[in-house]
Amino acid sequence: MLGPNDLNVYEFDWSPDGTRFAATAAHGNGDANWWVAELYTIDARTGTATDVHHPDLQIASPRWSGDGKRIAYIGGIMSDEAVTGGDVYVVAANGGKATDVTPNLKASVVTIAWNGSPNRMLATELAGDRMVVASIDPDRKRQQQLWSGQETIYATGFAGLAPGDTGVSVSRDGKVAAAIVQSITAPPEIAVGTLGALHNVTSANARTVRLTGPARSLTWISEGTTVQGWLVFPPNARAGVTYPIVTYVHGGPAYAHYPLFPSGADAFEAWLAARGYIVFEPNPRGSYGQGEAFTRANVKDFGYGDLRDILVGLDAIGQTIPVDPQRIGLFGWSYGGYMTMWAVTQTNRFKAAVSGAGLSDWLSYYGTNDIDTWMIPYFGNNVYDDPSVYARSSPINYIRQVKTPTLMVAGDRDAEVPVTQSYEYWHALRDLGVPTELVIYPGEGHLFYKLSDQRDVARRITGWFDRYLKAQ
Repeated sequence: MLGPNDLNVYEFDWSPDGTRFAATAAHGNGDANWWVAELYTIDARTGTATDVHHPDLQIASPRWSGDGKRIAYIGGIMSDEAVTGGDVYVVAANGGKATDVTPNLKASVVTIAWNGSPNRMLATELAGDRMVVASIDPDRKRQQQLWSGQETIYATGFAGLAPGDTGVSVSRDGKVAAAIVQSITAPPEIAVGTLGALHNVTSANARTVRLTGPARSLTWISEGTTVQGWLVFPPNARAGVTYPIVTYVHGGPAYAHYPLFPSGADAFEAWLAARGYIVFEPNPRGSYGQGEAFTRANVKDFGYGDLRDILVGLDAIGQTIPVDPQRIGLFGWSYGGYMTMWAVTQTNRFKAAVSGAGLSDWLSYYGTNDIDTWMIPYFGNNVYDDPSVYARSSPINYIRQVKTPTLMVAGDRDAEVPVTQSYEYWHALRDLGVPTELVIYPGEGHLFYKLSDQRDVARRITGWFDRYLKAQ
């Protein structure tokens, strides 16, 4: 066992000579302190840990250059461990000031690797509705796009939620590459080829039943900034037919609706599309995919600008397909659950809402969750020194404005967003006479793992929207 007993290591990379590790690590509580992790080197023989760099924000994917002189990492504002996005930074292996080698990039870098040469890195990026493979010259701060597509590629993934820590697997001579490739409408397969032209070599999921119809990328301008989202249609959707629409807000907030094939317990868009709903998946400010400035654009502004982006996106949908304003719903999980609770305090546009693991009061949340360190970069201070910035974005403070029937589901062992947040919101709606239900699942945490609970959540979510959106 290497390293100090209280040092939690999140990611690591061997030095080229095998004598050290580069590691993202933090002392103390391992679950909570990822958000304050720093860059260390750890001696592979003695376990001595040396703190070589304190990043401005979150840090992920440490990668040692081939000559052993530098370490690269992805840095930026990130709200969930292992769900990575940001710019690429390079720092001397012995410490010092880091240099952003992808300044003003209109994309979020997801994975990086030094590709043999000390002046060439390989990166995968989310750029709007496309994943990109790019070669980065860190000395010239330039990049060359090698491949792009409305697909998600990775060599290792994270829980099916996002690309993982390895984007593309490249042969030692750099001539052959391999990755797992998927899209919203095509299940994952292994693809092999050059970095510029990958082609599928497996058909393992050829018989997979697709529960959704086609998917369409949509862009719109909100307050001078381009915003992107997806429309996922029901199977056998017909042109000109007016379908109910459910807006599905992603979690994070530093995350995105990637072009991933919907599968597994969190494939809410598949459940809804299969029931005859068009699913609108917006990537508003605070999301990955448009660069670091865009991802940081909701700092000290939770719920305000991102909701405006979503509402403008709904207007844009109405310019492309028929929309019945009486059949628009809203759903989200985690930060998306918060956005659901928030949105119905600010607008009556949504006629039904479902919040999964949602958050109603940032002030009480700060003192009851197990990962409070993630909040400081977003709110600028702790709740005790600046309670007003937390109160400003708390749905419970605007609860009297809610008229929308709202269902809430939560796990009673959720340490990331305690179930009391849903209980408080439900209690208020009940007292105010707003149609509401709260379903608490024993033994479940932030994500549900029991198959029976996953199925029950699916039935309740679709049933709630069926009751209020299909009965019009």
